[in-house]
Amino acid sequence: MKTKKIVVHGSEISFFAKNQDDYISLTDIAKYRNSLEPFSIINNWMRSRSTIEFIGLWEKLNNPDFKPIEFERFKSEAGSNYFVLSPQRWIEATGAVGIISRSGRYGGTFAHKDIAFEFASWISPEFKLYLITEFQRLKNEEISTKKIEWNLQRTLAKINYSIHTDAIKETLIPPMLNKYHISMIYSTEADILNVALFGKTAKEWRDQNSDKEGNIRDYATIEQLVVLTNLESINAVLIRQALPQSERLRKLNEIAITQMKSLVTNMSIKRLK
Repeated sequence: MKTKKIVVHGSEISFFAKNQDDYISLTDIAKYRNSLEPFSIINNWMRSRSTIEFIGLWEKLNNPDFKPIEFERFKSEAGSNYFVLSPQRWIEATGAVGIISRSGRYGGTFAHKDIAFEFASWISPEFKLYLITEFQRLKNEEISTKKIEWNLQRTLAKINYSIHTDAIKETLIPPMLNKYHISMIYSTEADILNVALFGKTAKEWRDQNSDKEGNIRDYATIEQLVVLTNLESINAVLIRQALPQSERLRKLNEIAITQMKSLVTNMSIKRLK
């Protein structure tokens, strides 16, 4: 998981995304209070009953595998002089997912942003406000960037969609077919474009990228999306000419290679990235 950084009130705070949730470094937040012994700060925070109740409630709401019996034991012991609780012990005993302990060069203790903000409030209410403000600013920038990229991809990938599907309806679909057969024909034509441009079908891509969400076109470059819109229009013309599928695939692949070679060196496309 790739770690990013933001600067909060002069302190670098690391975070990373996991399953579309953001986890912020408690270690970095603790350094705002004590740069030499941040782990002791975290452990002291976790000793209190209010902390145990908060992170336990978070787990109950968000983690179906959370172990409530261990949680109740920690809660009953919290606050006593002998009670000590580390992130690792909490995770191992309860199956918690809201706090993560990572080893290595970029390791440390991370927590879901809900928990991290609560910890920051315990460190300093002022620091918590700075953290939330800076974190929200970054997320707003990411949302804005993704929205621009999404709109660009949608425009490029669907600009000739109606032309392409109309040609399929007119030439390939016999009358009175049910929706299942119609969708299968669409899927076949879509995969002709996929193979011509990406060298593989949508299913082959999914089999090779089972850890990724979305489909092959969601991970296309801007150059590939430009070529894809062109191939859709060209394929519509070839369909109307009643060319065999194998012949269309060969022509589309030749066009894709030629256009990709041109676009990868086109400076105006590079400026869109």
